[in-house]
Amino acid sequence: MEGIDGLALLLAGLIGVLVGAGAVLAFRWSERVQHTVPHAPAPEVDDGLVRTLAVLRSAAVVLDPDDGVVRASAPAYAMGLVREGRIAVPAVRDLVAQVRRDGVIRDEELEVPRGPSSRGTLLVQVRVAQVSGRHLVVLAEDMTQARRLEAIRRDFVVNVSHELKTPVGALSLLAETVQEAADDPEAVRRFAARMQSEAQRLSALVHEIIELSRLQVAGALGPGAMVDVDAVVAEAVDRARTTAAAKHVRISVGGDTGVQLFGNHDLLVTAVRNLLDNAVAYSGEAAHVGVGVRARGDLVELAVVDEGIGISAAEQERVFERFYRVDPARSRATGGTGLGLSIVKHVAADHGGEVTVWSQPGRGSTFTMRLPRVPSAALLEPPGAPDHTADPASTDAEADQGENVQHRSAS
Repeated sequence: MEGIDGLALLLAGLIGVLVGAGAVLAFRWSERVQHTVPHAPAPEVDDGLVRTLAVLRSAAVVLDPDDGVVRASAPAYAMGLVREGRIAVPAVRDLVAQVRRDGVIRDEELEVPRGPSSRGTLLVQVRVAQVSGRHLVVLAEDMTQARRLEAIRRDFVVNVSHELKTPVGALSLLAETVQEAADDPEAVRRFAARMQSEAQRLSALVHEIIELSRLQVAGALGPGAMVDVDAVVAEAVDRARTTAAAKHVRISVGGDTGVQLFGNHDLLVTAVRNLLDNAVAYSGEAAHVGVGVRARGDLVELAVVDEGIGISAAEQERVFERFYRVDPARSRATGGTGLGLSIVKHVAADHGGEVTVWSQPGRGSTFTMRLPRVPSAALLEPPGAPDHTADPASTDAEADQGENVQHRSAS
């Protein structure tokens, strides 16, 4: 009996040793597995290539041998080059096929749609090249804005050449005529007056070209200062009175006073003066032009209202273009250069604002500059305070135009 009990104890001890050894081995195996780095598959695209593409400004797309997209940058999606894992633009797919065929790098400027449902297009410089035995890279750079600026500069040079040629040619012809009519004092006086008119027009054109070129340079605003809008309007009206008096046009000023801006006094005077000159030029004899200032929250609205011929809806989108004239014959008769409203647009933009137009043929026009204003304790009114804004003009026609401008702004 005692022998059987001893054998049982011995077996139990052996089992315990085996279990303990198994536990130790299992623990060691677990530790080893945990510290073993799993085998990672080789990257589909070389890391060096990925890093290089990441620093490029161009949109980048990496294609596999089946022309599936392996990698694509955000601009590639933004341009609409990639959709659903494939190249979406047929012209780019054609370039890819050509490179696949002969391995020669392709570099072309293509016009591609902005999106699947957009009618607009982008001008894109596309470069396609084989970068490895398996992968092909498509680089695309949006050249739309650059080409647009080139076209604007080219058109500007052409327009300036044409505009300068007209008064220069007229002066040359008039000088020749005066020389031939030297024995006729009356003819000399008549042609000399016309020469003076053409010389003034040429001088105004050169001045406005220089002014516009200066405004288009970064930092044209220069060091800003506090500007009193009342002083700006008063100086602009004073400069415009001579031209207005020649046509018996009355200029009146109304609206809020004491409004201040942060900007350039001289540029703002130029902008308001251009709006007034434009209003006078397109108004009839003995007409009325109103200038109104209104503070609205963080903005000041400076409006010039006229009773002129008005502008059609189709032409309103183009009146701020350089050298564009609603009525070329009238502009030439009044010495207009077609640059005044373009200068106004740039001055407003340089001051962080905008200029808009409301007009109807036969009912006149209202040009409104909206600029950020400097809040003043004198201008801050409690909620519910009455509106002390005065109408910039007293005629019924101007009152109707003011209502139309308010309605357009609200809509």
